[in-house]
Amino acid sequence: MDAPPSRGAVQGFAPVAAPDARILVLGSMPGVASLRRAQYYAHPRNAFWPIAADALGFDAALHYDARLRALRAAGVALWDVLAGCVRPGSLDADIRREGLAPNDFPAFLAAHAGIRRICFNGAKAAALFARHVRPALPPRAQALEFVALPSTSPAHAAMPYEEKRRRWREALTGV
Repeated sequence: MDAPPSRGAVQGFAPVAAPDARILVLGSMPGVASLRRAQYYAHPRNAFWPIAADALGFDAALHYDARLRALRAAGVALWDVLAGCVRPGSLDADIRREGLAPNDFPAFLAAHAGIRRICFNGAKAAALFARHVRPALPPRAQALEFVALPSTSPAHAAMPYEEKRRRWREALTGV
């Protein structure tokens, strides 16, 4: 498979969600390593899979498809705020204002009426959602619980892993 361009327009992935999902985890846009492998959180130092596995009780070393099945079985859906954007490289800070295209959240939430909590993987995902998605959501969606979580990206090293793990565990359980 050819690698995606490291500069320019990038397109995200389809959502991973069972019909009865209760929690939706949103990133901003997959990074270069994820786009190359066509997998959410594919960078080897991204802590998403170890943290999710710990919180939800599956093995982070499972094949990618098995990890996705484990998320769906736990009622957790996975997607990104943006369907597409212009971003050189992988850093959220490099997402350009022009060319932003949010995903279709009204349709997704209508098809997944059991969603009760939306968790944001990092401040950029939360900010993009607040600015480009939330104002246009229907009233039911406005009443959802929104939880901003520390980024699992290796670029976000300001918070110790154990604190990230604790906050993610709280958000991914109990709904």
